[in-house]
Amino acid sequence: MKYGFIFTGSDPALAVELAALAEQSGWDGFFVWEGIWAVDPWSTLAAAAVATERIRLGTMLTPVPRRRPWELAGQTMTVDRLSGGRVILSAGLGVPEDVESRFWIFESDPGRKARAGMLDESLELMQELWRGQPFEYAGEHYRAARTTEMLPPAIVQQPRIPTWVVGVWPRLQSMRRVARYDGWIPNYAPPGTTGVAGPEAQQRHFTPEIAAEAIAWIRAEREAAGLGDRPFDVIQEGTTTGTDAAADTALVQPWAKAGATWWLDSNWQVPAEEVAAYARARVLAGPPRR
Repeated sequence: MKYGFIFTGSDPALAVELAALAEQSGWDGFFVWEGIWAVDPWSTLAAAAVATERIRLGTMLTPVPRRRPWELAGQTMTVDRLSGGRVILSAGLGVPEDVESRFWIFESDPGRKARAGMLDESLELMQELWRGQPFEYAGEHYRAARTTEMLPPAIVQQPRIPTWVVGVWPRLQSMRRVARYDGWIPNYAPPGTTGVAGPEAQQRHFTPEIAAEAIAWIRAEREAAGLGDRPFDVIQEGTTTGTDAAADTALVQPWAKAGATWWLDSNWQVPAEEVAAYARARVLAGPPRR
């Protein structure tokens, strides 16, 4: 299992400092959050890229339907090249209006179905954009006319920037999208419910046993699609202490046994005025390895 730290604060200078500290402290990845009216995460990660040498860098996560895919492709390509091929794209639909109204202060939510279509097309389109070669694309939401002028450079990583996708288990349409890409960011809709479980319900109901069932399904789906030999990550997010090794191991290891390949440490409950001190201390304590 690999270990990443999610910085939940908003200070870009502190984020760059923490990325370097995370690398020195043995973490495998450093992630920042992406908002709508917020500090730009890709500018922050670009600065972190030149301040580090080994650690993976990414967002947790990018609401892809809220972005112009050609601009997102350019931002991720830039960080990928600055880092020498260390960027990860974490992709989701974006928060629905009934969950957090702050997310839709500039426009109306087009609805989950439309956002799902925009996500699918954006991910397809970015595969072409990352190559830096002439191409054409025609979809319901986006199009690209062929051009041979002022083409950007290609990404470092091949065949694409590793793309982790939010998938709602056991909703198969959502999970089939996940299986086409490079990693699963789990969400869970308990049987008999119509919506997606919120964070508290996720903690109560999404267990390592349920994760193992979903991972087995993903593996079978990828085998059937001829993707079984390609790397695939399963991400689990949670909060460890950094001070109680036994408790931290007891929390993390069931997820590793279930098949998770990344543990992302975060604490979204820390008050804004305490984030800097908390993040420095937790990063310096190192990841919850056995």
